[in-house]
Amino acid sequence: MATRETPGPHSHSHLWLVGLIGVAAGLLLLIYVPSLPAVSGTVLLFGAFHLVGALVLLASLYVMAGKRLAVHLPGRIGRQDTEGFDFGWAPAWALGPWIAALILIALTVTVQVATPAYWPLAMVLTLLAANFFAGGLIARTVGRYEHAALPMVDLLSGDRDVVLDAGCGAGRTTIALGRALRNGRIVALDRFDSGYIEGGGRRLLEQNLRLAGLTGRVDIEPGDLTALPFPERHFDAAVSAHAIDHLGPQKEQGLREMLRVLKPGGRFLLVVWVPGWTMFAIVSVLALLFSGKGAWRRMATSAGFEVCDEGMLNGNWFVVLKKPVA
Repeated sequence: MATRETPGPHSHSHLWLVGLIGVAAGLLLLIYVPSLPAVSGTVLLFGAFHLVGALVLLASLYVMAGKRLAVHLPGRIGRQDTEGFDFGWAPAWALGPWIAALILIALTVTVQVATPAYWPLAMVLTLLAANFFAGGLIARTVGRYEHAALPMVDLLSGDRDVVLDAGCGAGRTTIALGRALRNGRIVALDRFDSGYIEGGGRRLLEQNLRLAGLTGRVDIEPGDLTALPFPERHFDAAVSAHAIDHLGPQKEQGLREMLRVLKPGGRFLLVVWVPGWTMFAIVSVLALLFSGKGAWRRMATSAGFEVCDEGMLNGNWFVVLKKPVA
């Protein structure tokens, strides 16, 4: 997604929040927990907590600034990967759930050793740790090229459609569209300032399009989802995956903009996060704050769309919306 001015990447506050929580937990495990009598009296536990605390601390520092520092270092660590697809998920998403799992396992051991009577709490912490470990696996998986896929739905009116990818990021959805639309054109729009995609995504998008052989069929446009820089009735179809659900109170405005730029009868494939086990594994109770399916249906119909189809793909909800002909 994008500013209305020329976009530029910047760090979003939630990355720093994840990192700071991890740093605080790492220092707690490194300094305070080893001082507890039940831990300090056992050499194995004493050393293990120092090791775990150090790992959590270093991983959290990497979440906040690791890659930004690495690109300035000489040698291989500072070079950008140009040999394969890279959808650029920032360390907070790839490492955040695993950092949480490591912290919770350490807390489980602490509770079990220092206060055995609270074993039910230790059991709950263990279950949460397993949940976050699974979330880490999911977060790493969805950043791979083989997951650049869209559901098989009735979206295109023809093979020469002009299709908008709204909030394209580093190009996962754009590449998926390119597989289905062999002769049409794709307009990839984004603000290119997302905090969960390394560098905002513009450089990675260009790299991925080149590797996919789509450079000649994709136009890259900076733009804001709440004020699209296109005239009315401009696109035959549109897709937006994991973008409009980041607009907060402006989600319905984003939907209205999509309706405006579609031709009558044009269809819009919307893919969003909704509350469920997949999202709970990645972000825990924060998943309960996501808009549910019913809320998205109400926003879509309020914006003027007709709901044609819906379903689940890789733990995400999708819905096909249609702009009325008249």
